[in-house]
Amino acid sequence: MSNASTQIATLEQAQEMGLRPEEFDQIKTILGRTPNFTEMCVYSVMWSEHCSYKNSIKWLKTLPKDGPHMLVKAGEENAGLVDIGDGLGCAFKIESHNHPSALEPYQGAATGVGGINRDIFTMGARPIAQLNSLRFGKLENPKTKWLLEG
Repeated sequence: MSNASTQIATLEQAQEMGLRPEEFDQIKTILGRTPNFTEMCVYSVMWSEHCSYKNSIKWLKTLPKDGPHMLVKAGEENAGLVDIGDGLGCAFKIESHNHPSALEPYQGAATGVGGINRDIFTMGARPIAQLNSLRFGKLENPKTKWLLEG
């Protein structure tokens, strides 16, 4: 097995890590060479949906950032806080942790739920309900089938 810091990354590896071909080309341009495997891993994390919102940012920008009932403007904290009347507020949080769930469903879900609870608590609120939508990848992938077996 070769050293990850010397093994040259391939387009196929980049795609397996969630990077598009044009992103692989952009990394080569930035570095002035083809990245090694370790560098590709770092870029795949930095440019992941979880860290950079590369796919959803265009939609997030269409949402209102403030309004007469928003006690905390969007983006100021890790959870939103909306005035629901009578001196009460309702905190909302969405979590983008999905990768751990694809590897280990129970621990991954706990990571996501933990992040949501943390951000709700830091707003001075208490969680009363949660909804979690998990995505595991292509159904024909053997790992996906293993996850769905329970």
